[in-house]
Amino acid sequence: MSSCCGGDLGVDNAVRRTGVGDFARVEELLRAGHPEGDGTVRYVLSVPDIHCGACISAIERGLNGLEGIVSARVNLSLKRLTVILDGADRSPDFVLSTLDRLGYPAAPVDLGDLGNVEQKRKSDRLLKSLAVAGFAAGNIMLLSVSVWSGASGATRDLFHLISGLIAIPVVAYSGQVFFQSAFQALRARRLNMDVPISLAVILALGMSLYESLTGGAEAYFDAAVTLLFFLLIGRYLDELMRDHARSAVLGLAKMTARGGTVIDAAGNTAYVPVDEIEPGMVLRVAPGERIPADGRIVKGASDLDRSLVTGESAPVSVAVNTEVEAGTLNLTGPIDLSVTRKADESFIAEVMQMMEAAENGRGRYVRIADRAAQIYAPAVHLLALFAFLGWMIATRGDWHASLYTAISVLIITCPCALGLAVPVVHVIGAARLFGQGILMKDGSALERLAEADTAVFDKTGTLTTGTPRIADASISGRDAPAAKALARHSIHPASRAIAAYLGDAPEALPEDIREVPGFGVEGTLDGVRVRLGRADWVAEIASGPIAGQGLAFAREGGAAAAFTLSEALRPDATEAVQALAGQGMGVELLSGDGAAAVEGIARRTRIDIFRASVTPAGKIARIKALQSDDHRVLMVGDGLNDAPALAAGHVSMAPSTASDIGRMAADFVFTRDTLTSVPFARDIAVKAGRLVRQNFGLAIIYNIIAVPLAVAGFVTPLIAALAMSGSSIVVVTNSMRLARGGKLLPGFKRKRKTAEEEREALA
Repeated sequence: MSSCCGGDLGVDNAVRRTGVGDFARVEELLRAGHPEGDGTVRYVLSVPDIHCGACISAIERGLNGLEGIVSARVNLSLKRLTVILDGADRSPDFVLSTLDRLGYPAAPVDLGDLGNVEQKRKSDRLLKSLAVAGFAAGNIMLLSVSVWSGASGATRDLFHLISGLIAIPVVAYSGQVFFQSAFQALRARRLNMDVPISLAVILALGMSLYESLTGGAEAYFDAAVTLLFFLLIGRYLDELMRDHARSAVLGLAKMTARGGTVIDAAGNTAYVPVDEIEPGMVLRVAPGERIPADGRIVKGASDLDRSLVTGESAPVSVAVNTEVEAGTLNLTGPIDLSVTRKADESFIAEVMQMMEAAENGRGRYVRIADRAAQIYAPAVHLLALFAFLGWMIATRGDWHASLYTAISVLIITCPCALGLAVPVVHVIGAARLFGQGILMKDGSALERLAEADTAVFDKTGTLTTGTPRIADASISGRDAPAAKALARHSIHPASRAIAAYLGDAPEALPEDIREVPGFGVEGTLDGVRVRLGRADWVAEIASGPIAGQGLAFAREGGAAAAFTLSEALRPDATEAVQALAGQGMGVELLSGDGAAAVEGIARRTRIDIFRASVTPAGKIARIKALQSDDHRVLMVGDGLNDAPALAAGHVSMAPSTASDIGRMAADFVFTRDTLTSVPFARDIAVKAGRLVRQNFGLAIIYNIIAVPLAVAGFVTPLIAALAMSGSSIVVVTNSMRLARGGKLLPGFKRKRKTAEEEREALA
């Protein structure tokens, strides 16, 4: 394989070194590549044969380090592999061939499918194998009753042979799920959890067949088949629970459109698959259809169900120039939209990538589980060998009892529970957060969020909505039309607030309107200059000075009218801050705004520690100062200037309204217009950390108790299979506790504000 990972492997090389079928697979994968901003290309592969920590280690160790591969990360629950190559000119064919050599055939992931069909096929096959093994185990047990009741001689031998005739084809059929995996591992010169399982089943069957053919008194056909039956029960329940754990991602995928209706310049329409939709195309979305790609409405108006984005079920009205996201449902009217991003770069794709990243993080607990999974297979086989030799010595050559004990050791030491301890919790945690409109980019972020002890908030756009409103104004009815006309000429948020405040006033028609950046808007009305903007700038043409540093309007030589701006707090901002304080966290406010505005917001949210006029460098300096005092900072911000601080924090969160750079820098993104997402996410993180520690404890206790009993000969292969499957089920069931609970934490229920409270909020 050295030639596969050396030099520049272009498509021509891929053609020469692959057959027609492989070339088609490579071409499909090339089309599925996602270019990243740093010049690398990300590929996502479905690998159905992944089922344990040893599989993860084998794949990642086999790929990481190869020339051209920046990183390779396996997602256990989704059975997917994300590979990042160093450039678009490098063909991914060597990745496929390396996976084939390792015994893990892979295929590109369909954006609209996520490998659901293959996963369902494997689950159906497991269920059939389980049914066959269970039926055979019951019949062999009935035959064994006669032997246990005292049958001997030819009668006993006949029952043994009949049991063997039933057991051999059943083991050959129902055991394929273990045998194929073990064979692929051995062919790749490695070990996985199915190697000792297959060895145990084959040894039990071989011992029984030998005893039957030589007239032995005991045979273990019932143990071999029943062992396989219980192993399949554990594997099938494991698959079911994994399906439940990844249901949020798969459910999200089902709600994505598979394609869209494209309109060309001549007005002709054609259906185009979602992966062929490009920016600049115009799509027509009829009522009842989901929007296939992010875009901007160019024609029509409608109501959208944006619950997939925000979690809120109330329809949202949209019209021309409104930005819409992929995955939202068009409810009432047809709309045409101009695509702004490819489907695999859309908001819904970003959400799915964040959900899948829940398992890919390499936090402390994940690294511990990975190291344990890497060493378990050699340790299991050595332990079984020592148990066999020890019993051979102790029993003076009784190879039946010695082999029986070795089989039990092979089965009971399978570390399935340890491999499931972390990823299942992270997937369920990500699903729980997603249900509240919180997107997690990395599974390790949950660990870091649980460790945070100090929350640092930005003000504008974070604690507040970032949209100013007019709290008070002294403008007369004569000046209102001119002020409204000037305000409507500007797109500045303050101008929009004034235009909205003067919405009922008629609009004048000034001439020569121009906007002076940093100052305001001016024009001419009836031969007289009029200005709207900064108070000191407006005062230059007014008849007298203007009190305050806010906004004002004036006619040249006339009295000025002042506007008082106020920011609206995000819903439940105060409750969220107090909830964090109730969790034992310190809370601070850092803002670049003036002291009066910052103090007002701090007072309304009951934040005792606040700093005003803080630059981006100042925010980083404060975070570093807290970290030097052994604090772990949760940074919550939204703006472009907050991105460095978000990256500097131990963990970070940003609203979905944040700048692109702010969202990229944050570990969590919340889509709902409420800050209760912050304490809710931390509560989930703390619970997830507690469950992971419990799972590790359960796995360790299981091995401490089970292994010595097996080595001592007190555990039969059947009991070992029950114990091994039971330990995995206990760990997954314990992890599922994280999925329980109401939609909001206690104390986060929204209450309707009275008119008096609304007035106080604007004060």
